[in-house]
Amino acid sequence: MAQSPQSDPFQESRLDSDAGAVFVLESKGKWWHAGFHLTTAIVGPTILTLPYAFRGLGWILGIFCLTVMGCVTFYSYYLMSKVLEHCEKAGRRHIRFRELAADVLGSGWMFYFVIFIQTAINTGVGIGAILLAGQCLQIMYSNLSPSGSLKLYEFIAMVTVVMIILSQLPTFHSLRHLNFASLLLSLGYTFLVVGACIHAGLSKNAPHRDYSLEPSNSSRVFSAFTSISILAAIFGNGILPEIQATLAPPATGKMVKGLLMCYSVIFVTFYTAAVSGYWAFGNKSNSNILKSLMPDNGPSLAPTVVLGLAVVFILLQLFAIGLVYSQVAYEIMEKQSADIKRGVFSKRNLIPRLILRTLYVIFCGFMAAMLPFFGDINGVVGAIGFIPLDFVLPMLLYNMTYKPPRSSLTYWINLFIIVAFTGTGIMGSFSSIRKLVLDANKFKLFSSDVVD
Repeated sequence: MAQSPQSDPFQESRLDSDAGAVFVLESKGKWWHAGFHLTTAIVGPTILTLPYAFRGLGWILGIFCLTVMGCVTFYSYYLMSKVLEHCEKAGRRHIRFRELAADVLGSGWMFYFVIFIQTAINTGVGIGAILLAGQCLQIMYSNLSPSGSLKLYEFIAMVTVVMIILSQLPTFHSLRHLNFASLLLSLGYTFLVVGACIHAGLSKNAPHRDYSLEPSNSSRVFSAFTSISILAAIFGNGILPEIQATLAPPATGKMVKGLLMCYSVIFVTFYTAAVSGYWAFGNKSNSNILKSLMPDNGPSLAPTVVLGLAVVFILLQLFAIGLVYSQVAYEIMEKQSADIKRGVFSKRNLIPRLILRTLYVIFCGFMAAMLPFFGDINGVVGAIGFIPLDFVLPMLLYNMTYKPPRSSLTYWINLFIIVAFTGTGIMGSFSSIRKLVLDANKFKLFSSDVVD
């Protein structure tokens, strides 16, 4: 295995000088805590985009791609945990994705590549979480006060204020109880939305269902790759090493248990949400299926109490998701700004943390208000961010670490996944950015409508 020299700056810093490790990524968790973190990172309101993703794939290809993405990501995260355990046994416990990649691949540029991709993912998810939370508030407000004057960006500002307060929770480990509540909330709103979709599909006001794809071959191809990118974003997390870092050492075997917990929830929620939503609305599915259930013109297609409770559950979980994906940014900031010799709540560390985290959340909130592209953001983040980190690098890191013989099935499976998803990521990036450019004509800055 290629290793960096002893003096390489990308080797893991000593704990006595690494405030990011001690203050943000403290290693005290149990395996079920990792399961809570993983579930919050993956099973979120983005599952309400699954029927929309099926629009570009249809029934057969949609279910096939959903299944393939699930199998590949579970396998990928399993390999990543094995590589982390291998390094830990060799005396190099990596708590950051960027340091793991630089160590195993023996290349300093991988350190900066992973930082860039993780930053894009974290910021994109942070923006998306605030945007969707603001939309949830707008949905509740428009139903309670149809003639109200408040705009989407005002609800986004309200969400941003709450996120600023919650962002002051100092460590990833301190989110464990919040993330357990997040797991329960994801199950709760999934069952509510699935029930609402079935009710809508069977009601007398059921919309006409059309499952046809785009008329032209080129549009169909672009839509398919955009949908695959959205699926990658929904399954991806890009922060598995940081989640595994929260486990009390040794981490051997613990992450696999956390993955099994997470994917049990994924199996229940993803398939039911995708199938029920696409069955009820077909190619008219909105990027947020709640908008399909509560159309702008006409009555709601499901009981208001059910939809209202689902929106409340979603809103609450979005705060947890925003916090989870902010941890890498907070860790980077505190590694540079905090003084490890002072306490985590000392004035010396508290004031910079308050300022830096507040500025970061304000930036995400401002971008969410200015660019309300929920569906398109999912596609771009998936193609540019999640596919490289969750579908390509883990296979490469495993092959470099364990060096399976070229005659082995493992080697060729990993190589096939690397090649296939590299191509998919390139095409998905092009198609997602193309759709983002096309949709730019449909909105104005600080619009009060989320563009599909």
